[in-house]
Amino acid sequence: MADQSTAMLTIFTEFYFFLTIVLMFFIHIGFCMYEVGVARTKNVQHTLLKNAMAIPVVGLAFFLFGMWIYIGMQGWPVNSTSLSFATGFEPWSDKLAPNLSDRISGVFWGAFALFGMTAASIVSGSIIERAKTSGFLLIAIYVGAIAWVVPAAWGWSGNGWMTQYLGFHDQYCSAVLHSVSGFATLGILMHLGPRIGKFAPDGTPREIPAHNPWMVTVGLFMIYVGFFGFYAACHIPMANVAAEGQPAYWTATNIYGFPITLSGVTMNFLLALFGGMMTAYLVSNGNAFWTFSGGLTGLISASAGNDLYHPVVALAIAVAGTIMAYYAHNWVEKKYKLDDAVGAVAVHGYCGVFGGIVAGFVLWGYPAIMPSSGAAVALSEGAGWFGTNAQGLPVVTPIGNTIATLVFALGFGLIPGYIIGFVLKMLGLLRVDPKVELTGLDGEHIETTYPNLSGAEAAFEALQRKELKI
Repeated sequence: MADQSTAMLTIFTEFYFFLTIVLMFFIHIGFCMYEVGVARTKNVQHTLLKNAMAIPVVGLAFFLFGMWIYIGMQGWPVNSTSLSFATGFEPWSDKLAPNLSDRISGVFWGAFALFGMTAASIVSGSIIERAKTSGFLLIAIYVGAIAWVVPAAWGWSGNGWMTQYLGFHDQYCSAVLHSVSGFATLGILMHLGPRIGKFAPDGTPREIPAHNPWMVTVGLFMIYVGFFGFYAACHIPMANVAAEGQPAYWTATNIYGFPITLSGVTMNFLLALFGGMMTAYLVSNGNAFWTFSGGLTGLISASAGNDLYHPVVALAIAVAGTIMAYYAHNWVEKKYKLDDAVGAVAVHGYCGVFGGIVAGFVLWGYPAIMPSSGAAVALSEGAGWFGTNAQGLPVVTPIGNTIATLVFALGFGLIPGYIIGFVLKMLGLLRVDPKVELTGLDGEHIETTYPNLSGAEAAFEALQRKELKI
């Protein structure tokens, strides 16, 4: 590097993204602990292995094609009718090799790969105790390396055509990642079916006892820690946002190049977390599972605009999203007999859609992108289908955010998830045999993980056997 200031900026950015990867790994520690805690003792080892294997499977898929999709499809099919295969993220690219001319691409790829693993893990929790590992890993490849990556290319980048033409804004991936994963999970659950014993003979849903409430609690708190890394990885840590010819002004920016402060983001993050937890505690009458999950419902509901919201707005959105998720989950469970073991469809799917749509109203009129991001949107003829500001920049609008959010949740989540679930079911790759489910999925690997059932588990098993006349 030619001068010290350039070197400091480059190394700071490199180290910044490296640390976000470290923090985001806490999300996967948390998901592992959370799912294992929810699972019954007879399924602990299987749940651990299934969740852990999502990490290398999605990571390799991101190495082979995931990052290429994000870079290559940002303008397609609106800004460009052709796809470039020279993005610099081909597996053989020099950009990914150790060299002194490119210090950013590898850590940038790593952050995106961790995003993908998070997306896959959202599906993992919902389908525990009855899904085959082989089927889940195929689902993980789609959800983790394709399903959310195309929406990210289109709407989570200053160069994305949905940002440029729809004015779409979703800073921390409420719609881009969470709604897609949540609704893909819903499509899978429609074919997977409930766990044996989840519903009483009269159709009333039952609470299946978790084997370890401590692991559920600590796991969710680990996810909260990892979310700090997730938020940080959605920033450009230092950029000059001054207009051409003006004195330099260096600051952190959001993914669209808009100036932000970590102070404001921290306030919004914490108030969304607090509001979600407090609301979930109240509406669920102190249910521990929903209280801890409420931290996530609050965060995901507010994440689309937490870079620009006032803290009071972030708090209000978190409260509203949490109330919606709690009642929607219970209604869907009772009405359609869907067994979502960890509430992921509500926490990620419903709150992701809610957050994406609400951001369009609350941020209505904000510029969707800044010229400093490097995108040519201000000069693109026809950019900003639903409105532009005085500088010709597209602005955030309710219609733009609503259209994009629904396209992502339904077009990349629910519909493909439903099709994949149907195909896996037809091929016998989706669900284990009922005898295996009753005995426990750990039997595939070892005789048993825990020699004795807890009292609550033993009582539930006895009830199942009585109803099934075993």
